Amino acid sequence: MRTTLAPPSFAFLVAHPAHFVALGLGAGLSPVMPGTVGTLVAFPIAWLLHMHAGTLGFLAAVAAITVAGVLAAEVTGRHLGAADHGAIVIDEIAAFLLVLFFTGTGALQQAAAFVLFRIFDIAKPPPIRQVDEAVHGGIGVMADDFIAAGYALVVLAIAQRMFFE
Repeated sequence: MRTTLAPPSFAFLVAHPAHFVALGLGAGLSPVMPGTVGTLVAFPIAWLLHMHAGTLGFLAAVAAITVAGVLAAEVTGRHLGAADHGAIVIDEIAAFLLVLFFTGTGALQQAAAFVLFRIFDIAKPPPIRQVDEAVHGGIGVMADDFIAAGYALVVLAIAQRMFFE
């Protein structure tokens, strides 16, 4: 379960490469809604990947960011004294990048994806909350966000089928 403690300092952010990654290049330092701010970081990354990476490159980047996120969240959580500190936002970035891979580049689709992802990430419907509570360490930090991403993608697919076909 996400721990909501005071955000760490800029000095903490730059003290270790894992902190920089886990705190989403600094987005996790936001004193308000760090998860939402972290999710926003995925947009420019996705835009660059859509323009320059191709399908395999985009998926490889998501996989690399996810693996780096697991490791960085593990180290940073240990250093913060809270395994899933609210300032750790690499999980939102990696999971939302996967959503953006599937939604493509349309502004409406991306906006809907953002809203849906945040709703599922915050509300944590089953089994998201159960996974969040049961799985620990860096994998646990990342896992619940990928399930939220899956929910967002299913809702987007249903909406696409119902309203745009």
